[in-house]
Amino acid sequence: MDGSRARTLPLVAAACAVTLLAAAGLAGCSGKKASNSAAASSASSASQSSSAPSPAAPAGSAGDLQAAYEKVVKDVLPSVVQITTGEGLGSGVIYDDKGHIVTNAHVVGNAESFKVTLATGGGSVGARLVSSYPEQDLAVVQLNDVPKNLKPATFGDSAKVEVGQIVLAMGNPLGLSSSVTQGIVSAVGRTVSEGSSGGGTGATISNMVQTSAAINPGNSGGALVNLSGQVIGIPTLAATDPELGNGAAPGIGFAIPASTVHTVAGQIIKSGKVTNSGRAALGITARTVVGDNFAPAGAAVVSVTQGGAADKAGIRAGDVITGLNDTAITTMQSLTETLAGLKPGDRAKVTYLRDGSEHTVTVTLGEM
Repeated sequence: MDGSRARTLPLVAAACAVTLLAAAGLAGCSGKKASNSAAASSASSASQSSSAPSPAAPAGSAGDLQAAYEKVVKDVLPSVVQITTGEGLGSGVIYDDKGHIVTNAHVVGNAESFKVTLATGGGSVGARLVSSYPEQDLAVVQLNDVPKNLKPATFGDSAKVEVGQIVLAMGNPLGLSSSVTQGIVSAVGRTVSEGSSGGGTGATISNMVQTSAAINPGNSGGALVNLSGQVIGIPTLAATDPELGNGAAPGIGFAIPASTVHTVAGQIIKSGKVTNSGRAALGITARTVVGDNFAPAGAAVVSVTQGGAADKAGIRAGDVITGLNDTAITTMQSLTETLAGLKPGDRAKVTYLRDGSEHTVTVTLGEM
């Protein structure tokens, strides 16, 4: 493999539900059975990852760093739950003392009732769906009976997340309950698109936190935590490498930032749904088209919402969008990802082709 050649890695939902098979090992997203030795190897790997010293630790501080890890795990892990549906299981984070739990939309899927297992023990508790918002791959469920020992998590400030910051990922990977892995924040502000196959919602999500902490099936909906014991994100996506047969691309995972979690979960809890997405939209439906060389050549407008942003700017069905501000648009994904970095009310230049001629208009973006 040529290490200098740039490659695009597909992104998949990290926790399409995982099913535990009592005597036969673990079944992952593919439904294929894994051997008990493979499960043990996974557990061993996670344990080694959790205990490995961080490269950011100053010399002589290993004991202090270990103590910090142990304190964070003790403080936060009781706020991370296991969510079981008829299809399998995932993770969730206790949001408040009223029994609301935030998780990924792809974890709950089409289910409306669940069994939730608390890290503090006491068996499973029934729960119901409050609302799911696939556009940001988030959902809120509520416990039917709220235990007295319920411990809500503390969510941090996404704006203060820094590259190089040590983080722990907590959840239930491969059905191994209350597991912890460690890594760092690899990047911030990523805009990534989740595949719609393999249990994903197809969402395009902006401002995601990239991390090297291991994110495996079952981790989705769990917690990405800093050493202050604050949840800074909800682990959601992991990259796969086509050159490894679409196996995991090690150390490349993504978490929805705490600010987005607050916005979406807060609206769902208050109103039963998301009332203000904060996401920019053109007010069109479109599809990717290819050029004479069969390469993607733009996003063809199929229909325009009457009174929407594109309609007001004179964009019509049949136009092919090829640019948004300074970004070339070749596919629907590139259009969606570029819009994800903008806000409703922003003014954007849209370049499009109509009857072979290129036009550029300024559009005041609407809301998704």
